[in-house]
Amino acid sequence: MRTFFTWTNLRLGLMIGLVIFLFSFTSIRNESRKLKGSAVFFVEDNTLFIKQESVNKLLIENKTQVSAIEKVTLDLNKLEKSIAHNPMIEKSEVYVSIDGILTAKVVQKTPIARVFDATSSYYIDYHGRKMPLSEEFTARVPVVSGITTPKSLQQIVPVLQYIFKDSFLKKNIIGVELVPVSGLRMLNRNYDFEIEFGKPMRIDSKFTCYKAYFQKAVLDSSLTKYKRINLKFTQQVVCIKK
Repeated sequence: MRTFFTWTNLRLGLMIGLVIFLFSFTSIRNESRKLKGSAVFFVEDNTLFIKQESVNKLLIENKTQVSAIEKVTLDLNKLEKSIAHNPMIEKSEVYVSIDGILTAKVVQKTPIARVFDATSSYYIDYHGRKMPLSEEFTARVPVVSGITTPKSLQQIVPVLQYIFKDSFLKKNIIGVELVPVSGLRMLNRNYDFEIEFGKPMRIDSKFTCYKAYFQKAVLDSSLTKYKRINLKFTQQVVCIKK
């Protein structure tokens, strides 16, 4: 009968056991260690609508010192949800670095318009959600009025998204009013004419016509002659003189 018990197998078994022991010992020591510090980074945004200190308080769960937190007690998923629950924040990623720093990478919400209603004022983010005003920074976005219901706001979100994504319109359009029956009316930054946009449909076609007309009219200085530019008609720009 052949035997599998050899000194080679014994040494191999002892080595495997030692590796497992050292790995377990190191893991236990690592988990029991306390954190050395915390750090908050805002991703792809130089404009802060919320203070880093406010995010840091959420990160360390309002403890006075991050050094009082042990790694074993951390619930990173819970921390990410807690930070993302802030109305200024889109999402976050929380992790512990090799040197023991509890780190949060934060993506802020992107305001695309500021709404004024009968009782309050707030931002609308890119996904059409309400976003409170910030004490740290005022976003340069179109002012929206005439909103009476959440449904009416959601109907014009695609228009606001289009304006935000277009560099020309983003600088050009400063106001959007929802007018009963007739639809949207807009204000221009540098001229006193109104833009009759109509219903929030055929968005690309209407804005393409507006931009083409605007660039042409700037050259012949005719923009100052009109009080209203109508974009309601298909592939047409109708101008009404003062």
